[in-house]
Amino acid sequence: MTAFEEVSVERRGALGIVTMNAPKRRNALSLTMRRELVDTFAELDADPALRAVVLTGAEGNFCAGGDLKSMMDVGVINGRERLAEVHQLVRQMVGMSVPLIGAVEGYAYGAGLSIAALCDIVVTAPDAKWCCAYAKVGLMPDLGATWILPKRIGVGRARMLAYTGRVIDGRQAADWGLADQVAGEDGVMAEALALAEEIARAAPLAVSAAKRAFGNPELSLSAALDAEADAQALLFGSDDLKEGRQAFFEKRTPDFKGQ
Repeated sequence: MTAFEEVSVERRGALGIVTMNAPKRRNALSLTMRRELVDTFAELDADPALRAVVLTGAEGNFCAGGDLKSMMDVGVINGRERLAEVHQLVRQMVGMSVPLIGAVEGYAYGAGLSIAALCDIVVTAPDAKWCCAYAKVGLMPDLGATWILPKRIGVGRARMLAYTGRVIDGRQAADWGLADQVAGEDGVMAEALALAEEIARAAPLAVSAAKRAFGNPELSLSAALDAEADAQALLFGSDDLKEGRQAFFEKRTPDFKGQ
């Protein structure tokens, strides 16, 4: 893996752990960090041995939002260019072939909330602070928030968070669907890694196909059924299906190869 300034990467077997690493500013999303995240996810996704990725923030905070210092020279003329760069990150996260698990502690504000919500599955600390803080600094939600929040929590709640900048804790985030699991005594990272390991034991081609299917929620029922049929037909011819079927009959744990 490439060495980065504000993102650190660890491999544990089939798992990748990506850490937003700028703790002095509570891991606020700078231009450097967003570019490094794009490159990190691209490098990881190119590894056929990878099965899942856990995304977290350093020293007890997920991400405190966009780095306002980096916005000093942004205006109407270069605003779209700036957003084009961050849209690359959104597309990279949503388009990854393996599941992305968010491990949220401390602050998940603004862009941090958006990044967390874009993860396939989110584990949150019960006392984490979630806030769609954009309006508090004069901006509207971005980084895919207007796309993902209504899908996760419904249009009304998405509007309420966006319009008010209200802070909610991890338990309420999970109750609403913004997060998917509240960590217990084992802690956020331990539970996120356990979930990633559970995913890694499943058939990788099947998981990847399911991730692609869930990534297209705008499809009509007919189009979704066609997409399911196309993907499932390919899986019917995979070695993983043969292994899974044989393991089922032999009452053993399957050894999937992603083939």
